[in-house]
Amino acid sequence: MQTPREVLTPDALVMLQAIAETGSFAAAARRLGLVPSALTYRVRQIEDALDVLLFDRSARQARPTAAGTELLHEGPRLLQELDAVANRVKRIATGWETQLTIAVDSIIVPTVVMELCEAFFALQPPTRMRLRDETLSGTLQALVSGQADLALGVVATASTAAGLQHRPLGQVGFVFAVAPHHPLASTAEPLSDALIGQHRAVAVADSVPHGAGVTVGLLGGQDVLTVPTMRAKLEAQLRGLGAGFLPECLAGPYIETGRLVKRRVERPGRVIPLSYAWRGSAARSGGKALQWWLQQLERPATRAALLSQGCTV
Repeated sequence: MQTPREVLTPDALVMLQAIAETGSFAAAARRLGLVPSALTYRVRQIEDALDVLLFDRSARQARPTAAGTELLHEGPRLLQELDAVANRVKRIATGWETQLTIAVDSIIVPTVVMELCEAFFALQPPTRMRLRDETLSGTLQALVSGQADLALGVVATASTAAGLQHRPLGQVGFVFAVAPHHPLASTAEPLSDALIGQHRAVAVADSVPHGAGVTVGLLGGQDVLTVPTMRAKLEAQLRGLGAGFLPECLAGPYIETGRLVKRRVERPGRVIPLSYAWRGSAARSGGKALQWWLQQLERPATRAALLSQGCTV
């Protein structure tokens, strides 16, 4: 006896649909160009494989049973999925990737990434998208390890890794800021490292899976609250849970409204250059999906928006 997988073919689903629509085996056979006995035999094969009765044959019309109704309900969906798979295969053969993975550093504006995803999906590509949240050296490491095809917000120079290409994304200036009720908010400026070191710092954890990763702006022996993202760091400093440097374009609105206080420090100002990087050679870089994203990143407005419009590009 055949298995359900062997009998539930696209042709079989079309045949069952024809019986339900015409109301009889004979009429369905005429529509499909089959001999009635052959159609009846095929239906019995399906019923035997499923161990159910699909049609009630006691009346003049062939009426679907409860099991038959369920199969007829699912049949069109299965046929549509088969058509979708066929279309995806055809389009992928034209140069579209099956999946594109983008590592997004926590300093990147997530709303802009989603807007780019929206524009990408408007093309109705066959490529599935996957976004990875990364931080500091973890953003580049996701690319180097092959877990991502494109990385946004790379701090390290991607050109040091073989098989990677990179372009400048922009520069982000950082300011030292604390909540108005934090002790450092009312201390005389400029703040020394010795004074800052007496208070808890808020730091973003490096997402690199192995090794110590990178820490930025921390002082030896300083108490630290480690958070997973730059947005979480902002929230912690708004609550006065610690002090630290924040991207100027992220902290700016809160400084203007008085929810954060910008403080001058003795150490030089921090401006960090960021890049975007991708896997590929100089001659050829990925398929059509990656090429589309790289084309968007060539636009200064897009790069500025990813770092927030207030940042220097």
